[in-house]
Amino acid sequence: MGIGIGTGPGPGPGTRRSRRRLGQRAAVLGGAAALALPLVVVGGGAAQAAATCNLTTGPYQRQIEQFLGQPVDGKQSAADCTAIRSFQASHGITPTQGYAGPLTWRTMNTMLAQRAAGTTPNRAGNCPVNRGRIACVDLTRQLSWIQDGATLKYGPVPVRTGKDGTETRSGLKKIYYRNIDHWSTLYDVSMPYAQFFDGGIAFHSTTKSMWNPPGSGGCVNMRAADAKAYWNMLGNGEDVYVYGRKPGT
Repeated sequence: MGIGIGTGPGPGPGTRRSRRRLGQRAAVLGGAAALALPLVVVGGGAAQAAATCNLTTGPYQRQIEQFLGQPVDGKQSAADCTAIRSFQASHGITPTQGYAGPLTWRTMNTMLAQRAAGTTPNRAGNCPVNRGRIACVDLTRQLSWIQDGATLKYGPVPVRTGKDGTETRSGLKKIYYRNIDHWSTLYDVSMPYAQFFDGGIAFHSTTKSMWNPPGSGGCVNMRAADAKAYWNMLGNGEDVYVYGRKPGT
């Protein structure tokens, strides 16, 4: 049985069936300009924060304070905790208690790596440029893009790949099956704009944040607008190259 997207494995084409999509899917963050920008809403007084937040100083306090634009003193405050909790809630990071711990910092560090990619995600030349049109997936930075030769055609955009134990497999693949309204009968979940390229592993849209840990069941989750763009730009037989290693796997 192949690996699926979002909540877990998806069936192979022989056992899949399409159903009418349940409601219109929307992207978690709109547009490529929103790439890796934290969603933070700071509010509430000190008394409220103290009642709902973990006010213990975390091991990544300074880094997280700097990322969120908080005063950098390396000491947890009610304002720090409220800002961290807001970030955690935006991306489904649990426990959502405002603690400056490893998982929250790992998520932010991935965002920083994505920002640094800018408009030259293949600067290091890891994705082959001698195969014509190709979809590149960098597991380390949780980024994907489409290029044609050395020309960047779309992206880079944030993606959400397989979690520890159901990692997205690396290597050179080809898209072999597409279903714009795919339904996973195994997990009873809609998988819009599904393009399968490795067993049950596919590109497809999801309503989850791209930075929602721990990750998918193996597929490459995308925001709705990006999955639609990939659907329009790719087709059966086109190359997909997956490389790197997802943080935390």
